[in-house]
Amino acid sequence: MVTGGCGFLGSHLVEHLVTRGDTVTVFDSIAPGPDQVIARDHARFVEGDIRDGDRLTETAAGADVVYHMAAVVGVDRYLARPLDVIDINVLGTRAVLDAALRAGARVVHASTSEVFGKNPAVPWRENDDRVLGPTTTDRWTYSSSKALIEHMVFAFARQYGLEAAVVRYFNVYGPRQRPAFLISRSVHRALNGHPVPVYDQGGQTRCPTFVDDAVAGTVIAGDHVAAAGEIFNIGSMRETTVREVVDLVTELAGGEGPRTVEVDTRAALGAHYEDLNRRVPDNTKARDVLGWVPTTDLADGLARTVGWARANPWWLALPDSGAS
Repeated sequence: MVTGGCGFLGSHLVEHLVTRGDTVTVFDSIAPGPDQVIARDHARFVEGDIRDGDRLTETAAGADVVYHMAAVVGVDRYLARPLDVIDINVLGTRAVLDAALRAGARVVHASTSEVFGKNPAVPWRENDDRVLGPTTTDRWTYSSSKALIEHMVFAFARQYGLEAAVVRYFNVYGPRQRPAFLISRSVHRALNGHPVPVYDQGGQTRCPTFVDDAVAGTVIAGDHVAAAGEIFNIGSMRETTVREVVDLVTELAGGEGPRTVEVDTRAALGAHYEDLNRRVPDNTKARDVLGWVPTTDLADGLARTVGWARANPWWLALPDSGAS
């Protein structure tokens, strides 16, 4: 069973599992998107809210593995809906874990590099300290909710014997991602002929990870017995500045007119947001325990993302979900 299986990462995971021959149930509050043909034709879809424990328990019955991908994510959402972030992420995960325990299923929980906060000592290893800003800054609701969920996952493991692993994603991008993130929004704006925003001169660094690589690591964590009770950083270790990413996207997208526009983060997003200068994983543990390494070069991943976007006008017609 894949919760959030119609979302960005979840839908790619569903396609991977179906293609390799697994019987897959998708549990989501939205139906499969226009290009999710494999999921519509070959996966069972159950519509529901992850806070609905009874419906989750009924759906999870018979599952061997529950991939918990459902969450409220995105800067726009945790600035506009901070309570939803806490409520849906935390209470929903509790319901998912209860359902998985009753089903006797293994769990792979999708977490995030955001749990590290703004720890300046990069690259981050799985057990490095969390360094967060004040609770008055909504930026940290998502980080805190996902960290509390990780505590919950391991509490279930230790108190009830649930087999569970956590995968922490680092700036995953690729086809189908909502245009509210660094790469997806840059592609969306560039192909629609709008200048791409570069926040605070673009010197911040990230380690973009193509969705196929992230899915591969997730599936291995679900298959591998050594993953139980462990956390794994799933991310590239190739550090790239935001401006370099934007420049690559605009070059691939082509077109005329202004390619970028400079934006001041505080002016655009307000005092309840705080950006990070660097976000770099140490993925040694995933390599040593799971045998996982990312294999997609950034230029190739961006080219595939831009090509998919060009071929899917429904996605280009989506509203821009980022700040101006």
